[in-house]
Parts: sequence; C-alpha cells; structure tokens
Amino acid sequence: MARAFLFILDSFGIGGAPDAADFGDVGSNTLGHIAKACYDGEANKIGLRSGSLYLPNLENLGLGLAAKNASGVLPAGFSAKPNLKGFWANAQETSTGKDTPSGHWEIAGVPVLEDWGYFKEPVNSFPDDLINDILEATQLSGILGNKHASGTLILEELGEEHLNTGKPIFYTSTDSVLQIAAHEAQFGLERLYEICEAVFKLTKPLKIGRVIARPFLGSTKDNFLRTGNRRDFSIKPPKPTLLDIAKEAGREVIAIGKIGDIYAHCGPTKIVKANGNSALGEATLKEMNKALDGSFLMTNFVDFDSLYGHRRDVVGYADALEKFDQFLPKLMAEMNSDDLMILTADHGCDPTWIGTDHTREQVPVLAYGPNIDTGNGGTRKTFCDIGASIADHLQIGPLENGTSIFKSSQYRD
Repeated sequence: MARAFLFILDSFGIGGAPDAADFGDVGSNTLGHIAKACYDGEANKIGLRSGSLYLPNLENLGLGLAAKNASGVLPAGFSAKPNLKGFWANAQETSTGKDTPSGHWEIAGVPVLEDWGYFKEPVNSFPDDLINDILEATQLSGILGNKHASGTLILEELGEEHLNTGKPIFYTSTDSVLQIAAHEAQFGLERLYEICEAVFKLTKPLKIGRVIARPFLGSTKDNFLRTGNRRDFSIKPPKPTLLDIAKEAGREVIAIGKIGDIYAHCGPTKIVKANGNSALGEATLKEMNKALDGSFLMTNFVDFDSLYGHRRDVVGYADALEKFDQFLPKLMAEMNSDDLMILTADHGCDPTWIGTDHTREQVPVLAYGPNIDTGNGGTRKTFCDIGASIADHLQIGPLENGTSIFKSSQYRD
C-alpha cells in the first residue's frame, strides 16, 4: 500500500505572491534573493560556503522551474533545463494570514479564511486588562518585554534581567502569537508550560492562534541559547485536516518536529520530537524506514525560518539549504516503489527583506516517487492542492478543499 511523506521547508518561499501588496511584501522572494546574493558573491563566507547556490537535487525536482513560474525569473545560477526527476508546481496561499498555522492548515486542506487576532502595537503590545488577568491567573509578580521582537534579540536584551528578577519575557510579532521566554533551569520548564497554558486560555477569546513556550539556557547575553523544549499551545483547526482524515481511515500518521503542536495534536498517531534540521532529518529517516504500508509522515524543517529567515541571515539560510539538498538523496533512498514525497513550504521569510517577519510568497510543490512521472503542475491557486494530492495518492480522499495535482499520466506503469 502506498505511503506519503510531506516535508515542509519552513519559510522557503519562491516569490511572486499575487496579493503581496496587502502584506507590504511586494518584491519579496526568499529563494530568488538568496540565490542572487550567492551568485553575486555577497553571501560568501570563508569556512561556511562560497559560490553560486548549489542545490542540484532540489533543482532536478523542479525547484528552479517552479520559482520561475511563480516570480517570472529563474533563480541566479539555476538551469532552465535541469535533469528533471520530479513533478513540480508552485502554489499560492488563500488563507488571510502568512503565519505558520495558516500555511500548514491550508496545506492539509483547511484554509484560514477568517482573520486571526493580533497584537498590532510594536511596543506595549498587550492590553493592560490582559496583562492583569495573566498576573492574577499565574501569580507572577510582573512580566518583561511586552513588544514585538525577535526571539533571539530579546534574550540578549532582557535575558539577564529575567534571571535577576524571575519575571518571564513576553513578546509577539506580526503573526497571531504570544511567546513567553524563560530560563529552562532557573525558572523551570514545567512552570513555563503551566504559565503558557494559562495564558492560552486567556488569549483564546481574542483569536490568538498560538502561545509558545520558549525555554532557554545560559548565564549571560553572550551565551543564551534557546533549547529544543519549545511547546506550542494552539487553537484547533476548525475542520478535519488531512491528518484527521488519514487517522480516521486507519492510517499511521507520524508527526515529526513541531507538526503535532501546529495541528493542536489533532490527527497524529505518533509524535516524534527533534531539535534542528539535522536531528529532524535523522528522525525522519528512522521513521521512514519503519513506517507501515499506507502511512502518512509529515516533518517541519524549522531552522530555515527560526535560525535564518527571522534573523535575516542570508549566508546561514544558503548553507542550510545546501546541507538539506545534500541530505535529500538519503530521504529518497528510503522510498518504496509506490511511495510519494512532496517538498513544500508554509510561507516565505526573505532574509533580505525589511523587519524580521514572514513574507507573503508562493511556495514550491516538488513531488517525487519511483512511479511518478516528471512534469509541470503549473500554478496552484491554493495550498489545499498539496493535501488533496496526498489524499489522492493514499486513496483516502477527496478532501473538502483542493484538487490533486496528479492525473493518471503522472503515474508510470
């Protein structure tokens, strides 16, 4: 029985979102700008990488062609005629947000068509009555932060004050999120989780999508480091997603990384935690090797977004892409003859763009399998087509939203 593997390269946009103007993101292009910076030599760094962006395996799955179809421009250094081994498309988002849950839910067949709640003020972001309710519910003496901020920069700014005062750090962004950072050892991991759960109950009526626990270790601003014990408290999708439908069909649904949290633990039959792209890749290989017939496995490779996109680190993003590309053949080698692999993204996060937030972009849809022919799926008008394609392959659909990118001609005899 066929299996399906869905890999989300978190934030790996390819430009060209038709509604980018609504988000202030006209001209953003995560892949395009990284490739240009590498080609021009601006992203070269001794000891890390040099030369044009080199992604031969992704390119042969159709990455450059999908990017050209989305933005009108072939990424610098890419071939217009790769040795095509995959079936490719580019997809546009219909959800009203450019955040992680919106992208993931739409990929799984449930677009977010109502606005989330947001904390829009850059400073003093959280309303006084919410803060008072939080202090009363958690017995905290106060909070630090209360503004839009990068998760790493705010540790440099307020981490030492947190250690001195015991007050956790509250911050947000243009996403529908409230994040709480605290020292994993000194403040306590379980206490942090308890506070986040209490805050999530208070923010739920405001339609805030997630409250995220951000534990860290270290003793000074020079060595603070976020740990892998992040936990997301998320609103549940309003309708059954691909994960729920696969589970209902009796399939094994394996969620690796932060997938379980993103879907509020609705659907997965097995959750595997790992921290960082390398560990996520190894965990994925292990689970692919023993996944049952008919299984659906989904992994989010988070580093592209959290370590490089939000930090506006072009060199780091390029290096991470090249390392993932080198690892990709190992994932492909674990596939059986009737398996399907799709690589995509949930939004953009152009490291050359202003600010530190996500960018509204189209995403690649790169499909590969020993029995799947090469070809061009064109521009998909919704991310839902990704989930619909997987449901089609697993023969558990159709989903309520989306159309499979595959036709009978895409399957080899």
